[in-house]
Amino acid sequence: MKITLLKSFLLVGAILCFGLVEAQEVSGTVTDANGPLPGASVVVKGTTTGTQTDFDGNYTLDGVDANATLVFSYIGYSTQEVAVNGRSTINVVLAEDAEALDEVVIIGYGTTTVKDATGAVTAVTAEEFNGGVISSPEQLIQGKTAGVNIQQTSGEPGAGININIRGSSSVRSNNNPLFVVDGIPLSGEGTSPTGDTGNGGTSGKNPLNFLNPADIESISVLKDASATAIYGSRGANGVVIITTKSGKGSTGGVFEFSSSLSVATPANEYDLLNKSDFLDAVELYGGNRNAVDFGSNTNWQDFITRTAVSQNQNLSYSNNYGSGNVRATFGYGKQFGVVEKTSLERITGRLNLTQRFLDDNLIATVQASISRVNDATAPLAGAAGFRGDILGASYSANPTWGSSPSFDDGGTQYKPANWLRYSQFETTTNRVLLNGSLEYKITPELKAKVNVGYDKSEGENLSMLSGNLLAFDGISGVGFGNYNVLDRENKLLEATLNWKKEFDNSNIDVLVGYSFQDFNTSGRNSAGRGFGTTELNKMARDLKATVNGAASSIDGPYQQFYYGVNTTSLIVNRLFPDVVAGEEVPFAFERYVQGMTADTFDNTDELQSYFARINYSLANKYLFTGTIRADGSSRFGPDNQYGYFPSGAFAWKINEEDFVGESVSTLKLRLSAGLTGNQEGLGYGNFVARQRFGGLGIQNDFVVNQNGLAIVATDVPDLKWEETLDFNVGLDFGFNLDRFSGSIDVYRRETNDQLLRLPPPQPAVDPFQFGNFDASILNQGIELALAYDFVQTENTTFGASFNIAYNENEVQDFDGAINTGEINGQGLSGAFAQRLESGRSIFSYYMAIFEGFDSDGLPTYRDVDGNGTG
Repeated sequence: MKITLLKSFLLVGAILCFGLVEAQEVSGTVTDANGPLPGASVVVKGTTTGTQTDFDGNYTLDGVDANATLVFSYIGYSTQEVAVNGRSTINVVLAEDAEALDEVVIIGYGTTTVKDATGAVTAVTAEEFNGGVISSPEQLIQGKTAGVNIQQTSGEPGAGININIRGSSSVRSNNNPLFVVDGIPLSGEGTSPTGDTGNGGTSGKNPLNFLNPADIESISVLKDASATAIYGSRGANGVVIITTKSGKGSTGGVFEFSSSLSVATPANEYDLLNKSDFLDAVELYGGNRNAVDFGSNTNWQDFITRTAVSQNQNLSYSNNYGSGNVRATFGYGKQFGVVEKTSLERITGRLNLTQRFLDDNLIATVQASISRVNDATAPLAGAAGFRGDILGASYSANPTWGSSPSFDDGGTQYKPANWLRYSQFETTTNRVLLNGSLEYKITPELKAKVNVGYDKSEGENLSMLSGNLLAFDGISGVGFGNYNVLDRENKLLEATLNWKKEFDNSNIDVLVGYSFQDFNTSGRNSAGRGFGTTELNKMARDLKATVNGAASSIDGPYQQFYYGVNTTSLIVNRLFPDVVAGEEVPFAFERYVQGMTADTFDNTDELQSYFARINYSLANKYLFTGTIRADGSSRFGPDNQYGYFPSGAFAWKINEEDFVGESVSTLKLRLSAGLTGNQEGLGYGNFVARQRFGGLGIQNDFVVNQNGLAIVATDVPDLKWEETLDFNVGLDFGFNLDRFSGSIDVYRRETNDQLLRLPPPQPAVDPFQFGNFDASILNQGIELALAYDFVQTENTTFGASFNIAYNENEVQDFDGAINTGEINGQGLSGAFAQRLESGRSIFSYYMAIFEGFDSDGLPTYRDVDGNGTG
C-alpha cells in the first residue's frame, strides 16, 4: 500500500514537472529597421492563441509549448515563423515586404489588402504617384487606374475638375466621386467664389487645391457597389479615399526637405494671320486694306501667353517616439499659368499625431491641416459671347493693332492688351480641416471608436474691371466690380463598433456605425458700379469697404441691401422674421461707388446615417462581404427622407486550391452587386415651396430698382433619391510572386429616378421645379489593368504598368428630348450643342454637320431633316 501510494505521488510529480517544462511564458520585442513595431501580431502557429505588441513593440504570451512555433506578422512586412525551442525571450526584426506594402488598401471605415478585397478597389501609393507640376491630389493618379477619367475644366492653374468613375450616371447631379480625406467625407461643393470678367463669369476652382500633394501617402479608388455602398447615398459615383502621411516609420526624428522647379510653355498654337496675310485677305474679299491697317504687326497669341516657371518647397518633421508618432509639415508652392496673369499660390501646414494610453488600449489620433490658396486669373470665361474671352479676343484681333493698353481703333471689338491690363480677378480661400478620434479596445476582439471632424473654408473673390476698358458698355469710363464671399462649414460625428474574431479555419469582421454630418453654406454676392478711381487695387479696397460698411449698419437678419443714385438711403429686403421689402436705413458708412447691390444666402443640409458591414473568410479561400447603409437627408421630404442601400460580394481565392500550381501566386474571382444613391446637384430645399427676393442689378446710369419676391422652389413631396444598381464580375491574377499581375472587370450600372429640373405641367405658372423623371442611364463596360516587374532586387526595382477601359453610356426609357449645352454668340439666341434623348449617350452633341463653303464664302451644312435647310 505504501509503495503504491509512493508511486502515485511520483507519477503526479512527473506530470506536473512535464507540464511546467512544456507550458511556459514567452516574451520579447518586435522591431523593424526604424525601431519598435506597435500592433504587430504574435500567434502560436496552429492555434488561436496570440497577442499584439504594445507601442514599444513588446509582447508576452502565456502557456506556450516549448516546442511551439510563433508566427510574427504585420501589414507591409514579411511574415516570420520562429521555433520556441524552450526559450522564454524571443526578439524579432521584421523586414519590409515591398509587395505586401503595395497591397494595403484603405476602404470605408477600415483597411484590407488587394488579395482579400471582394470589391473593385485600387490603391496608388506615393511611390507610384505622377510627378511634374501637380496642383491637386487627383492629378497624382491620373492615368493610373482603369475606368477612372480625370479632366481639368480648363488649363488654368487650379482649375475645376471632372472625375468620372465608370461613366456619368446622372443628368443634373455632380458626377464626381465622393472624396474622403483622413476619414472625413467632403461636401463635394466648390469652396471658391467666382466673379465677372465683363463678358461671362470666371471659372470655378478645384475644391481639393487646399491639400498639399506632398502630404499624401496613398489614394484608394472604390469603384463598385460592394466597396462604395458603405457610403450609401454618396457612393453612386464611386469613392476616392485620400490618406495623409504619418510619422510611424521615423524613429528618432527625421527632417526632410524637398524643392522642385518646373517650366511650362503653351503646347500648341493656332496658325493665325500675320500683318501682311491679314491685309491681303481683307483685300481679297473686297475690303479696304488701308482702313484696317494700324501699322503694327502683333502676334496676339505670343502677347497673352508666356513661358511659366513654377516652384514647390516642402519641409517635414517625423518621429515615432514609442508610445506615439507625429508628423508636421509646411509647404509652399507657386504655379504660374501659360496665360498672362494666371497663377495659383498655396501655403499649407499639417500636423498628424497618434498617441496610445492605458496600456495601449486607448488610441488618440489628431489630423489637422490649415491652408491658404491665392488664385489669380485673366479674363477667361467658358460662357463668353461672340466677342469671346481674352483668348477669343486675341485669336480674332487685328494683327496691325498696337500692343499698348491705351490703343483704340474706335471699334466694338475687345482689345486684348487693354482688357488684360485693366482687369483683375483674384480669389483667396482659407481652409481648416480637423479630424480627431478615440479608439478603445474593450476586449481583444472588440473595439469602439468615436470620430469627430470639422471642415471650414472661407473664400473671397474680388473681380475688378477698370473704367479704362474700351468697348465695354456700362463699364468704360465708370468701372465695375464684384465682391463675393463663400463660406462652407462641414461638421462630422461618427461612432463605430468593430468586432474581429479568428477561428480555427475562418475569421469574421463585423462593423456597425452611426454618422451625422451637417453642411452649412453661407455668403454674399455683391457688385458695384461707378468707381472714383481706375486703379484696380484701390477699386477692390473701395468696393470691399463699401459693402462691409453697409452690412455693419444693418440690424437684424436680412437677405439683400442696395443703393443707387435713385435712393436717398440704404434699402434693405428682409425675409425673417417677417417679409419686408424696401426698408430704408440711413447711410452710416462711406460710399465709394455710385451704385451697389448685395444678396446673401445661408442654408444647412443634414445627413444622418446608420451602417453595417460583415466580412467573413473561410479557409482563406472563400470571402464574403455584406453591407447596408440607411441615409436620412434633409434635402427630401418626410415621405422619402430615408434611403436604404445594401450590397453583397463573394470572392474565391482560386490560387489557394491544391489543384493550382505554385507559379500562380494570385488568382481570385470576384462577384458583387449592390445599390447606391445620389442626391448631389439637388441643392437646398427644393422639395418644399420657398420664396426669395429676386435678383438685383445696377443699371448703366447707376439706378437700382426695387425687386419683389420670386418663387425659387415648389412643393414636391414625393421627391426621392437617384438609385444606381451595380453588378461587377472581376478576376485578379498574378504569376511568379506577382511579378506579372493584373485584373479584369466587367460591370453594369443602371441609374433610375433621375433628378432633373423640369417645367411643371400646364397650365401652372410656377417656375421650373425638381422632380424624378422616368428614364434610366446605363453604363456598362470592361476594364483591364496589367503590371510587370522587369527588375526585382533588394535595392532596385523597375516595372511597367498598363490599363485600358471601355464604357458604353446610354439614356434609356426616356419619352422626350431636352436640348442643352447653350451656345452664346451673335445671332445664336436659343442655339444649343447637346441633346438628351433615349438611345443616345448622355450629353451627346447635337450640332450641324459642316460641309464646306458656298460661292460667297459662307459655311454650308448638311440637310439632315430633308426640309431644304442645312
